[in-house]
Amino acid sequence: MPARTVQCAALALRRGVVEGGGVKNHRLILLAAIACILFAAPLAQAEFGWLNDYKKAQQEAKANNKFLLLDFTGSDWCFWCKKFEAEILSQSQFKDYAREKLVLLEVDFPRAKAQSPELRKQNEELAQQYQIMGFPTIVVLNGDGQKLWQYDGYFPDGAAAFIAELEKLPKG
Repeated sequence: MPARTVQCAALALRRGVVEGGGVKNHRLILLAAIACILFAAPLAQAEFGWLNDYKKAQQEAKANNKFLLLDFTGSDWCFWCKKFEAEILSQSQFKDYAREKLVLLEVDFPRAKAQSPELRKQNEELAQQYQIMGFPTIVVLNGDGQKLWQYDGYFPDGAAAFIAELEKLPKG
C-alpha cells in the first residue's frame, strides 16, 4: 500500500473517523484510504504548481521573468505521456529546476476525466495555435508569449538531459 494511503488511513483512525477492529471498521478504513488516493493525485499536482489557466500562467511567467512550459498531454490514456510524466516531470531534479525557472501549464486532453467546457475550448485553441499533432508535446514560451522551443513525442534521455535542453534556451 502506498505510504500516502497508509498516512491517510492512520489519520482517519487518530481523528476518530473510523475505529479499529471488526470487519465493518476495516471496510471503513479501506474506504477512507481509497478516498485519500482519489483526492491525493490532483492535490499533489496542484501543490507542485501546475496550472491549467493559460492567461494566468502567461501573466505569472511575465511577472516573474520565467519561461512558460506547456505540457500537451492525454493524462489518463496516453502511454508515452504517462511515461514522460513519471520519468521527467515527476522527478525531484525537474521539480527543483521548475520551481526556479518555469511556470508550468498542463494542456490536457483526457478521455475519462471531466473538464469544464471553457478549459476544453482553451486547450483546443492552444493545440491549434501551436499545431500540436500528437502527445506528449512540450512547448516553451518566454514571458511575452514567443515560442522558444517545441519537442514532439516522448523524451527518452531523462530529467537531466531535458533540463539541459531547457538551459540552452535564450534568456530574456
